[in-house]
Amino acid sequence: MSTPLRIGTRGSALALAQTAVIESALGRLGMPTTRVTVRTTGDVVHDVPLSAIGSVALFTKELDEALLRGDVDLAVHSLKDLPTTLPEGVAIAAVARREDPSDALVTRTPMSWRDLPPTGTVATSSVRRRAQLLAARPDLDVVPIRGNVDTRLTTLSRTPSMAATILAAAGLIRLGLAAMISERLEPDVMLPAPGQGAIAVTVRSDDDRVRQALAEGVHHRTTAIAVAAERALMRRLEGGCQAPIGALARNAGGDEATFRLRARVLTPDGSRVVEGSEVAHIVDEAGAPQLGERLAESLLRQGAGEIMDAIRRTEGYGGGT
Repeated sequence: MSTPLRIGTRGSALALAQTAVIESALGRLGMPTTRVTVRTTGDVVHDVPLSAIGSVALFTKELDEALLRGDVDLAVHSLKDLPTTLPEGVAIAAVARREDPSDALVTRTPMSWRDLPPTGTVATSSVRRRAQLLAARPDLDVVPIRGNVDTRLTTLSRTPSMAATILAAAGLIRLGLAAMISERLEPDVMLPAPGQGAIAVTVRSDDDRVRQALAEGVHHRTTAIAVAAERALMRRLEGGCQAPIGALARNAGGDEATFRLRARVLTPDGSRVVEGSEVAHIVDEAGAPQLGERLAESLLRQGAGEIMDAIRRTEGYGGGT
């Protein structure tokens, strides 16, 4: 039997569930694996809003370092947590098939988005989610919340004053908690973070053996094209993974090579919104960034640059999703 591939992963229940997806795919190729748990900055710091910590690699830096030291052979990430520029020597080798990319409303008592009471309290520490909530419902009281999925759900259940929280639908589904979802928010209300719902696997750039195995057993071309367009848009806008930028690329018009990318840039208080969409015929992953860059340029002409400049000047801005 060959030496097991060492998979670097965070220790949260969601990270381990996502790692299991990759383990299963590699197992189908007959490749044994073993897990190496790595604690990241985002896992250690719980009493500071993510946007104020001051890093664009809150959940990835330590995993990158483990890869480069040779402590692990590959690392599993929520793609939305990956910076758009990776450290030298680290590369994305595969993007797994995307789960539902939408944001999910989870409420204390059954209700839809439109049923949230005036001045109701919604908990999220994501700058993106907060901005879109306030843009659609400026009457809401949006408060911070930190911790993994279980912690946030527990906080919601134990806080009578809190009406709801918002989590990624994909995370709840992967944890077997889809029944907790009160409503999957439509893009008109809440565009997801670029890459949300997708799992990325990184490797050392020169490790051709592991790259080939991941390309064969894990990589999903359609997902990779969509998220490449989303990440190119975020990169051109110079928005970190914690910026108030929502983006979603999907197949359009029933043609598997036609993609529509929709994006939204907001001020953190939701008082100003710049949004738009572009459609392109994309035959391979190399062509995907052009779609993202084209839409980003359109948004910049509409004023997105002014919004991002003002955000970067804000003291303590670090770049949640």
